[in-house]
Amino acid sequence: MIEDAAFEVIEREGLSGFSMRKLAAALGCEAMSIYHHFPSQAHLYEALVDRQMSGLVVPDNSLPWRERARIGMQEFRRVATEHPAFAPFIVVYRMNSPPCLAKLNAIIGLFEDGGFGPELSARLFRAAGYYLMGAILDETAGYAKGPSAVTTVSDEDLARDYPSVSAAGAYFGTSGFDKTFELGLEMFLDEMERIRDAARHETAKVGGDRVQKKK
Repeated sequence: MIEDAAFEVIEREGLSGFSMRKLAAALGCEAMSIYHHFPSQAHLYEALVDRQMSGLVVPDNSLPWRERARIGMQEFRRVATEHPAFAPFIVVYRMNSPPCLAKLNAIIGLFEDGGFGPELSARLFRAAGYYLMGAILDETAGYAKGPSAVTTVSDEDLARDYPSVSAAGAYFGTSGFDKTFELGLEMFLDEMERIRDAARHETAKVGGDRVQKKK
């Protein structure tokens, strides 16, 4: 109940406007009552992250590797954007609590199952995180929020003076988020498979050269 109310207050007030006092008001209790369950706001936020991550579905190995990787990345985006106002916190939060570590272990294992080896699996996992963090932040706290500048221009001036920006704007809105994300995701998966195949080819070549030398 406290966690549900916390998400509601965060969505209404934003991260910067959230406080335990406001949460207590939403629950109709004293703040000290909340501290009995969560000793600090940090403990509460950790519980919120754990709750979201517990809902992330890691596909099992009955599926082809590429499909597993695709679903894993789609799942993190889905989970992180369920509560848009909380998304900027979860995407930069270092997930080292036991529930989060269990999910991270499964996801890193998924990359290892792709045949990349320990180092490349770790680097690709991080690179995937960079892509996901950028997409999630833009979809929840960036472009989705509208113009940031105080000084803006009219649609007419935009079309006249910045025609490329004006034309591209039709594809930048929230209705285009999914298509843009999926485009980037497929590019990312293509490149991962290209890297893996190139590494396998090089390994096979080195092995063949060694056989020839022995002969």
